[in-house]
Amino acid sequence: MNSAFNADAELDCVGLYCPMPIAMTKEEIDKIKIGQVLKIEADDPAAEEDIKRWAKRTGHEILKFEKKGTIMTFYIKKTK
Repeated sequence: MNSAFNADAELDCVGLYCPMPIAMTKEEIDKIKIGQVLKIEADDPAAEEDIKRWAKRTGHEILKFEKKGTIMTFYIKKTK
């Protein structure tokens, strides 16, 4: 499956560690409109579980998650 998503906003959290990736994700998702997509890149090992849990808890939809080496990329659709 090689589907590409167009991100309406991007957030680079590479080199940042907990709690920064999740805090910055919340700030950025608040800046976009419902239905838009935020692309997040992070390399903090905790970010994978933290961001997935945060999205589930807040009701936002993870459209795609991929991991290449130490870099994780999330595409999150704002739902509310």
